[in-house]
Amino acid sequence: MKKKKGLSMRGKQNATGWGFLVPAIILITLFSLYPMISALITSFQTGTGTNMKFCGFSNYIRCLQDDVFVQSIKNCVFYLIIQVPVMLVLALIFASILNNPKVKFRGFFRTAIFLPCATSLVAYAIIFRSLFATDGFINNLAMKLGILDSAYNFLSHDTSARIVIIIALVWRWTGYNMVFYLAGLQNIEYSVYEAAKIDGASAFQTFFKITVPLLKPTILMTAIMSTNGTLQLFDESMNLTKGGPGNASITMSHYIYNMSFKGVPNFGYTSAMSFIILIMVAILAIIQMKVGEDRD
Repeated sequence: MKKKKGLSMRGKQNATGWGFLVPAIILITLFSLYPMISALITSFQTGTGTNMKFCGFSNYIRCLQDDVFVQSIKNCVFYLIIQVPVMLVLALIFASILNNPKVKFRGFFRTAIFLPCATSLVAYAIIFRSLFATDGFINNLAMKLGILDSAYNFLSHDTSARIVIIIALVWRWTGYNMVFYLAGLQNIEYSVYEAAKIDGASAFQTFFKITVPLLKPTILMTAIMSTNGTLQLFDESMNLTKGGPGNASITMSHYIYNMSFKGVPNFGYTSAMSFIILIMVAILAIIQMKVGEDRD
């Protein structure tokens, strides 16, 4: 009798694996890789529609000479330097407290802190805009407590408008990062903390000698994710401050949107700005990963 020819078990496994991979590869290529390559090519061109012409690095040079784009970079760096550390520290503190099995109503507090992350980006921006309005809750409370003599227009002053965005970001994303830290803390035996307590370690020493070192990979991951998100910030600038006053609180993504869809679109120039953001994100991620490795 002749043996039937067919695929071996290993061949069938490989065929099954490729069967799952190929559709994903096609979709990623069509909707991610191809647009990225197309945008890169467009960033070296100028013009509109079918009249695009090669212009070399002129779009990138123009970005560095554009006062509004430079201001948007400064704003994003300002948000990054202040908001990200504050948010991650608060998330780590909340996670450490709510990981303690002795704390009552842990589930309620975890949900309450995470809940802002589940709200709509537009909805929460509108809420904060009304809170910090001239006749909003914050002004009314400050005047009743005697902190302010008259209503202060937070959204019409450069520094206060940026601070409102930072407060909104911290409120919304602290719970999101807290969940990552809680997941990391679940993998740490609670007996480690009990042993430290028996040895006489204070809460401060336990936090910095046990919690932080053991959560280092998670902290690095959330730092990179938060940096990436902050440099691509759009909704808060668009819906909360409208980029104002003037362009004092505008972000890079908001400015790219304005240049792309308001007035005459300039997709070559906006593509160049987009790749500048990509370069910034990549450089900061490499630096953060390098710092994390050096501290091992």
